[in-house]
Amino acid sequence: MTEMKYKTPLLDELEKGPWPSFVKEMKKEAHRPMVQDAIGQLERSYEEHISHWKHGGLVGVMGYGGGVIGRYSDLPEEFPEVAAFHTHRVNQPSAWFYTSEALRTLCDIWERHGSGLTNMHGSTGDIVFLGSTTEEIEPLFADLTKHGFDLGGSGSNMRTPSCCVGPARCEWACYDTLDACYNITQEFQDELHRPFFPYKYKFKFAGCPNDCVASIARSDCSVMGTWKDEIQVNQAAVLDYAKTVDIDAEICDLCPTRCVEWDGKTLEIDNSNCVKCMHCINVMPKALKPGKERGATILIGGKAPIIGGALLCSVFVPFLEMDKDSDYEDLKELTEAIWDLWGEHGKLRERVGEFIQRVGMSNFLEEIGLDPVPEMVMAPRSNPYIFFDDEIFE
Repeated sequence: MTEMKYKTPLLDELEKGPWPSFVKEMKKEAHRPMVQDAIGQLERSYEEHISHWKHGGLVGVMGYGGGVIGRYSDLPEEFPEVAAFHTHRVNQPSAWFYTSEALRTLCDIWERHGSGLTNMHGSTGDIVFLGSTTEEIEPLFADLTKHGFDLGGSGSNMRTPSCCVGPARCEWACYDTLDACYNITQEFQDELHRPFFPYKYKFKFAGCPNDCVASIARSDCSVMGTWKDEIQVNQAAVLDYAKTVDIDAEICDLCPTRCVEWDGKTLEIDNSNCVKCMHCINVMPKALKPGKERGATILIGGKAPIIGGALLCSVFVPFLEMDKDSDYEDLKELTEAIWDLWGEHGKLRERVGEFIQRVGMSNFLEEIGLDPVPEMVMAPRSNPYIFFDDEIFE
């Protein structure tokens, strides 16, 4: 291993224990002066309990407003190799499928233009290249596009959409998450690369309510696969499971709406009360599977606690058909209506969920042109002083 330029007793602690360590991985690239200085500055931050990175700076590629995050050291004299250490977000393929050739190509490009440090992947989903000089931004972009890659989203724009593995490897996928993710990415290129929103807007595509991309907590628009008809039941397979599974205790008693009954021979599901939690399907996957009339629920408003508190997405459209032949026109039309309203009236750095909280869901729905339905209710009302117009009672 390369001899270290700086003493790093605090970072060395992070190499101990059974878990993989980013420090160990950084030291593998320490033959590069840029990485040596990055390690030295990071040790200083651990010592002083403050970051020595300055966020921002007008850096980017010609014609794009996003994709490159300016990063500068506030100790450039002491750590000159990271005086500029910009981050590049690269738009990942749907569900993070790569060939080994594609991965080698990405690594070769980054070897030529940057520090060699990567993050596979960022929380939004992008391939993250950590650390380039300002001079290498345009050559890196040219090299990426030459090989079929593009920059992802950053700033107040549509962030890079991401999705679960979907029908590529999962039998429970209720629509083609990979196709939908790619389609939306291609459709909204301006919104992805040229920031003009009040703040960020994230799409995440989950094939079923198991939500393997955690879309409900991490996206402004969660497109979550679901079904309208009855859960498909193989009674013979249920009997096989009954030999090893206590169906009453492990399924019936744990169903959130108690809509499953088992008499020892037959499993009955009251589908009108099923909330699509997937628990019974997860426990007995060979006996149960989602219904045949499949599509997606559109949820809106999730975010992490950056400005205000954390929000989970809430139901906006209970069921939307996700038909490739229609080119997802309903989802696109809904998205543009949301963006028009939020873009005109949203405050700076106000996410869509916060905007809805501020203006009220009823006003938001009225402007969007959607009728309220019971599925949109986040929780039972706690304020008894709500009055209705006379015409409602009539």
